[in-house]
Amino acid sequence: MTRHDGRAIDQLRPVTIETGYVKYPHGSALISFGDTRVLCTVQVEEKVPPYVASREVVQGWITAEYALMPAAGLVRNERAGYGKATVKGRVHEIQRLIGRSMRCALDLTKLGPRTLMIDCDVIQADGGTRTASITGAMVALEMAVKKLMIEGKLVENPIVNQIAAISIGIVDGRPCLDLDYFEDSRAETDLNLVMNANGGFIEVQGTAEDSFYTRAQLDEMLKMGEAGIKKLFEMQRQALEKLK
Repeated sequence: MTRHDGRAIDQLRPVTIETGYVKYPHGSALISFGDTRVLCTVQVEEKVPPYVASREVVQGWITAEYALMPAAGLVRNERAGYGKATVKGRVHEIQRLIGRSMRCALDLTKLGPRTLMIDCDVIQADGGTRTASITGAMVALEMAVKKLMIEGKLVENPIVNQIAAISIGIVDGRPCLDLDYFEDSRAETDLNLVMNANGGFIEVQGTAEDSFYTRAQLDEMLKMGEAGIKKLFEMQRQALEKLK
């Protein structure tokens, strides 16, 4: 069976990853999943937060920020800052998810007392922005680490895991991979999956809307998501290979 855009239920949208999209960060990548486009950058700060610096073991840190650009959707999003007091709950949740996921990619003790600051700015939103952010951030992170090693600031590569993420949902009673906004807005279940290249699960966020999903459906979504993420790992590797 095909979907509204002609894809099979287990088919990704067209995915592209453009490395070095902006000049100044240690790493940057523009990632597109169909009409969703996210600019992921990594910048380096030669210090760590106080709660990390106070630990007995010397280590680095990774933090993330996520934002929808004002023209990312049909209705203008308010720009961050300009006296606005709080980060919206959804944004805060996504930032924490990106940070947790990226910290699973590194051995922080090999990073030294420095912070890698990840920014994921959604230029255009059409579903799956958080999973696109994680997948693109991994590429930017690898670029940043490579640059730190070239600069002689790292003796040993701290990357221990390759990370990617994808959305899966139940639409019209059937699991579908990589939902766009049209599908996501009417899905009976929405699941975001983050994995490493060794097959380990980092995050499984599955939520039913107005009903429930069965164990069999969950197993099918996880299987479908794992297959999609394996394809994303290969796309990440190909993007980084072009840098050589």
